[in-house]
Amino acid sequence: MHKLRLAIVLTSFSAREQPNWQPLFEQARAADEAGVDRLVLPDHVVFGEHLEEYGKPEVGGRLGAKQPTDEDGHWLEPLTTLSVIAGMTSHIRLGTSILIAALRRPVVLAKTAATLDVLSGGRLDLGVGVGWQREEYDAAGLDFAARGRLLNHTLEVCQALWREPRADYDSPELTFRAIHMMPKPLQAGGVPIWVGGSPTSPVADRLARFGSGWIPWGPAADDVVPAIQRMRELLEGAGHDPEGLMVAAPLPVLTQPDGQLDLERTMDPVPALARGGLTDFRVRFALPDDRAGAFERISAVVTAFRAATGEAAEA
Repeated sequence: MHKLRLAIVLTSFSAREQPNWQPLFEQARAADEAGVDRLVLPDHVVFGEHLEEYGKPEVGGRLGAKQPTDEDGHWLEPLTTLSVIAGMTSHIRLGTSILIAALRRPVVLAKTAATLDVLSGGRLDLGVGVGWQREEYDAAGLDFAARGRLLNHTLEVCQALWREPRADYDSPELTFRAIHMMPKPLQAGGVPIWVGGSPTSPVADRLARFGSGWIPWGPAADDVVPAIQRMRELLEGAGHDPEGLMVAAPLPVLTQPDGQLDLERTMDPVPALARGGLTDFRVRFALPDDRAGAFERISAVVTAFRAATGEAAEA
């Protein structure tokens, strides 16, 4: 059975220009010191002017959802940002949720991720997905309609370069022979891939081929236990053993009428979710800008989570 882990989603975007991003770094340091298991950042490269598409499941969005910024919001590129955070932290794992991996040239993404994994001491996870916004693919010169195949292609190239001392690759998109890429990621087998998406056959196939874990999307993230069961059935149907499947999904953080965190009610569902197969609990909540204030608030959440999972709080 996998250890149950707590991840914190930090806000690496802003509706308006920031004088600096120091609060983000102070919060990352605080999460590391408080004993959070993972820190994850979101991804957008560019925006078009049809942000209402995010609320449409038929193009990959979430029903009724609204983007947190307009088209001129400031979004930090996550791998670049994580490289800075890696130098400020020691223990916390660093991840993306969700990196629109196909927007990057595969060979460059493979090199970037391998470098970050080495420099962070083997702490990188890549949460990847196809995204929902056509304009990002248009700006990258890619076919939005082929985004599933493009993501698979990207992951094929990355894992070939991470795992093979002398890599060959052949696909409709790309062919190369006798290619060497060093350094390899520090983690055996390459950087772990967490596949984002709904419990569908294409996502299950992607998870079976490339994934170390699954990040449910849309209704599956809101009602995760039956979604996990459905994903296990799809994996079995594809001839893949679902035993040991790691799953990351949001744990809503509840507050009291005075705005204080209600940790008892927040953690109450944790045991049942764990029995249902959830292994990584992702939380997002407001944090002070200063390191001491952020540490105090995050530490309370970590202590409550460890108690809910039956683990002793970390010092």
